[in-house]
Amino acid sequence: MTLDVDDLLARLTLEEKAALTSGSSFWYTAPVERLGIPAIMVSDGPHGLRAQPGVGDHVGIGGSLPATCFPTASALASTWNPSTLRRVGEALAREARASNVSVVLGPGVNMKRSPLCGRNFEYFSEDPHLAGVLATAMVTGIQSLGVGTSLKHFAANNQETDRLRVDARVDERTLREIYLPAFEKVVTSAQPWTVMCAYNKVNGLSASANPWLLTTVLREDWGFEGVVVSDWGAVYDRVPALLAGLDLEMPPALGRSPEAVVTAVRDGGLDESVLDDRVARVLRLVSRATEAAGAGETFDLDAHHALARAAAAESVVLLTNNGSLPLDPSARVALVGELARTPRFQGAGSSQVNPTRVDSVLDAAREVLGEVAFAPGYPLEDRPTADADGAALLDEARAVVRDADVAVVVVGLPASHESEGFDRTHLDLPREQLEALRAVAEEAGSTATPVVVVLVNGSVVRVDEVLPHASALVEAWLGGQAAGSGLLDVLTGRVDPSGRLAETMPLRLEDDPSFLNFPGDSQVVTYGEGRYIGYRGYDKADRQVAFPFGFGLSYTDFELSDLVVGTTGAVEDDDLAATVAVRVTNTGQRAGATVVQCYVADPEASVDREVRTLQGFAKVTLEPGASEVVEIVLDQRAFSWWSVQLDRWVVEAGRFVVAVGQHSRDLALTAEVHVDAPRVAPPLTRDSTLHEWLADPLGRELVTAAVAGGEPGAAMDDELLPVVGTMPMSTLANFGGLSLGHDALDAVAAEWTARH
Repeated sequence: MTLDVDDLLARLTLEEKAALTSGSSFWYTAPVERLGIPAIMVSDGPHGLRAQPGVGDHVGIGGSLPATCFPTASALASTWNPSTLRRVGEALAREARASNVSVVLGPGVNMKRSPLCGRNFEYFSEDPHLAGVLATAMVTGIQSLGVGTSLKHFAANNQETDRLRVDARVDERTLREIYLPAFEKVVTSAQPWTVMCAYNKVNGLSASANPWLLTTVLREDWGFEGVVVSDWGAVYDRVPALLAGLDLEMPPALGRSPEAVVTAVRDGGLDESVLDDRVARVLRLVSRATEAAGAGETFDLDAHHALARAAAAESVVLLTNNGSLPLDPSARVALVGELARTPRFQGAGSSQVNPTRVDSVLDAAREVLGEVAFAPGYPLEDRPTADADGAALLDEARAVVRDADVAVVVVGLPASHESEGFDRTHLDLPREQLEALRAVAEEAGSTATPVVVVLVNGSVVRVDEVLPHASALVEAWLGGQAAGSGLLDVLTGRVDPSGRLAETMPLRLEDDPSFLNFPGDSQVVTYGEGRYIGYRGYDKADRQVAFPFGFGLSYTDFELSDLVVGTTGAVEDDDLAATVAVRVTNTGQRAGATVVQCYVADPEASVDREVRTLQGFAKVTLEPGASEVVEIVLDQRAFSWWSVQLDRWVVEAGRFVVAVGQHSRDLALTAEVHVDAPRVAPPLTRDSTLHEWLADPLGRELVTAAVAGGEPGAAMDDELLPVVGTMPMSTLANFGGLSLGHDALDAVAAEWTARH
């Protein structure tokens, strides 16, 4: 069914138009039955559909249809594999079609500014390039089958503390380089059907009523063509939001918002043509959705579970290994940890899925390994273990390890520790779990039994109390409904661990760059660390970390060699590009996969820049002894920074360093690239400094000619210049004999402008 938007706009009443810019219920847009405009259904679902036909609610899962629960975003990001994200996206679309869902509310591409954000499990990375590439793949996969997506939460939504009111104070360069690029990448590459605005304010204006975000940046700068929808409850004043560029309010404030829109049009506060523009976008969304309606469709439950298992296995990051992994097939394995029996495989809040089935680690271990001794070791919720029950748990854990060849201990964060709605206050694992690990390690130490530790968590944890006891440490994240079987695929060596960290694991919370500024107070949070979140901040401060961004081990070894970097295009034509070619060789005895990571540094920049930033990557799978040349293409943005003064991306001429390796602190290969580009400088004015005038060739010529009839004035003296060079010329003009007078300065400034 295709809607004739122009015809409908001519026939809709003002009241019907206003109604279309708000939903009709919690999960449905507004229909207009007399004109044949149907309602369409949307659903939460960044890692699995949470469809609630009927009225529904925002956080409950009791009424949601069974759906495949895929690994959360923090896990999927660790695959560093766009192909996997696309396949998951296609599966989500099939399930959406089977449930008559037209738009999946996801993915979320907010940056992991702090490891404390309670919703970090739902976001991809601390790096905008990685998040943008992976989210683009997921959006492309979903929309390829005629189901829409909702890219969220736009923008600077990086905490749960006071999230509906907090004002994120962040400078424009930081926004443009850190918090907006993932959104930009998805919008410009995949055109999501909708973009969801955030709850919070950005620099004083609610994201739902922020014309700079919703119109200037999203539509004018990036060319977004779809619908801007609110987060659920993010509209605080419907008319200003509509004027700013918000097309659809969800859920509807019936009896309030549509009436306010009608009143504003009739009172002259809202031009009806603006309302028509918003309505037209909603109608185009409804038309697009109904064209691909999936009534009566089904999906293959087993195939989707198998995909969830493969994605979970690929998400696993092997952090340390002294040879204990993969497990010997004949080894007697003891499994300790209640999380192995009672799995936590997804996050809490609006993304919570009613899974079609669940593979626990314990069940998967017994299916793959046969007889496995098990002890819970600790309670799931925080409770002292010094009482009789706690002591019994520890004694039981010691006992099962006593006769084992290897102990596998599963620890992690309970659901009460991280969720939508609140932020964490620390990075610690529960004390009871650490006590169980110590008890197992002590028992295992007496017989030199290796201890493999598995982490189950949505966001990073402190591991300094874990590492001394671990023969191998595995980060399994929240791996979805097939997390248990996917983990066993890696532990047994059926699948080579190829996950790589999409976020830095710090030694302690206090080391995190955002520590002093998170989460703010008095309804304000200041992004005082600027662009230096994640590895950018750790590298700039030369600070040690537990495990760096991009890190991950394999059961085999890889060698990178023969780096070659070539450039094409030109900055002036906005088509500068660099092709990075590197040979990857599997030098080990097993097939495996690695991620080639490419970082760019700008050591000659005239402005503050990061030590290096990720600008490209490629995942490659090789048989033992095999070799392959991998190519990574860097576009002009890879060499750019945002100039607030010029209001655009700029590239400076000079030397850039392209570094390639297997994680952010293992970049064994480097090459220099020399870039020609026009000089980057803001226009010279009366208020430009003497240094700025002298740095510009024409500016120097004009100033030199004007001072004392061409003779250097006192301000040009080599000894005085360092003192007064930072002063604006308009200030120096007040100091007789030091520089130009005001009249001469006006003439010089006018001449410079005329010749540009």
